[in-house]
Amino acid sequence: QVQLVESGGGLVQPGGSLRLSCAASGSIVSIYVMGWYRQAPGKQRELVATIRTDRYTNYVDSVKGRFSISRDNAKNTVYLQMNSLKPEDTAVYYCNAEVQSKLFSPSDNYWGQGTQVTVSS
Repeated sequence: QVQLVESGGGLVQPGGSLRLSCAASGSIVSIYVMGWYRQAPGKQRELVATIRTDRYTNYVDSVKGRFSISRDNAKNTVYLQMNSLKPEDTAVYYCNAEVQSKLFSPSDNYWGQGTQVTVSS
């Protein structure tokens, strides 16, 4: 019913920047919280940043001051601007969204397929 498609990952040198995008499509009435999570090899998936409909944002401490999350409600898209990237930011980044897909129905949680971010010289 709802698909999340990420783009923008890749290989970047330490100190570099990347911008991730995630577009939601399908049966959408409202999108509440949108966010980004990441999972490094051998580690659990962790929250990176979230943004609510009112644009209130939340970040994991390790990315504060370096990453910035934003959203375009008209395009059902969330972005993650990543600056001053470090090798420890290397992970698969997943988009997440809480979506109401039918009127008078509760929202559901959806995940994208993930995009690889590698920070290495």
